[in-house]
Amino acid sequence: MAKKKFSAGLTFIACLLALIIGFAAAFFIYTYVNRESGGDVYVSGDLSIHFMELGNDRTGDSIYIKAGNTDILIDAGSTRASSNTTASYMDEYITDGTLEFVIVTHADEDHIAGFAGSTSSPSIFDRYDCEVIIDFARTNKNTAVYKDYVTQRDEAVAAGAKHYTALQCWNNADGAKRTYEVSNGIEMEILYNYYYENESDDENNYSVCLMFNQGDTHFLFTGDLEEDGESRLVDNNDLPEVELFKAGHHGSKTSSTDKLLQVIRPKIVCVCCCAGTDEYTDTKENQFPTQAMIDRVAPYTDRVYVTSQVDESAASGYRSMNGNIVVTSNRNGVSVECSNNTTVLKDTEWFKNNRTMPDAWKAA
Repeated sequence: MAKKKFSAGLTFIACLLALIIGFAAAFFIYTYVNRESGGDVYVSGDLSIHFMELGNDRTGDSIYIKAGNTDILIDAGSTRASSNTTASYMDEYITDGTLEFVIVTHADEDHIAGFAGSTSSPSIFDRYDCEVIIDFARTNKNTAVYKDYVTQRDEAVAAGAKHYTALQCWNNADGAKRTYEVSNGIEMEILYNYYYENESDDENNYSVCLMFNQGDTHFLFTGDLEEDGESRLVDNNDLPEVELFKAGHHGSKTSSTDKLLQVIRPKIVCVCCCAGTDEYTDTKENQFPTQAMIDRVAPYTDRVYVTSQVDESAASGYRSMNGNIVVTSNRNGVSVECSNNTTVLKDTEWFKNNRTMPDAWKAA
């Protein structure tokens, strides 16, 4: 019996089809495994977000972010002396003495004092080469700390830094960008805040708002934006559900509102504050993090972390709650590590002694 012969053309087509099917199967398996583990096939490199303790019993923000090889700092509170504490921490990660991006959300002292600096605590701008500085478009402030911040910022610009306001970024104006690719697969997006262009009686509403996007995983930062500002943020931006939300205004009763939370539905909430401080009020339920904020967040997550807490027996007046909080996101998913412990807020002794357990957390 004569053997059947296959044409060269048919053989080529069969091999090509097998190759395509093989690549498709490998891509499906790779994507499925990465997504099942919380990752995203389009993500390249690590994103780590560090909510730093500030070395005192004052509330403030200073958040260091490493995206691949890019170093980013959001705010430099809480006092001028905090620049010593935060720089010591960041120097473990910044290998070239450069901050590629500095974000300054608004002009309150507990967000800019480390940029103002002092003789014994040099400004962040003096300690690092800063490539891009993005700050608030408006302010009502005229304090000594604010004036020193402007002086230090302008000296950094004279030394080569590029300076843009958040409004310039939103408008893609004058060389600024609305979205920066800070690492392969990781974007820093400046969101639109109504108060970039309009006056407010509350300085907090001028806050620069931004989102970090790592594939389909999102991380939201709103500075000290208050209730009205949050409402307008929702109205003017297409906000996704987020993996991480930095609690608005240190966990105050006037931020982290229902309207915002219903949209972003955070899985992790980090609060930059010294829990139980009477810095702003003697009313215990309104001391950071407030009972009202906790009650609103509880239906969405019990993964709430807080940097510090008041300790009147300590010489410094504070001690770590979670300490420096580090949220890391990569193809293996999102994890939380802390310098002191990873105990969530509801399980701490401070919470048991000072707050009422929300119904949503009672079964958790």
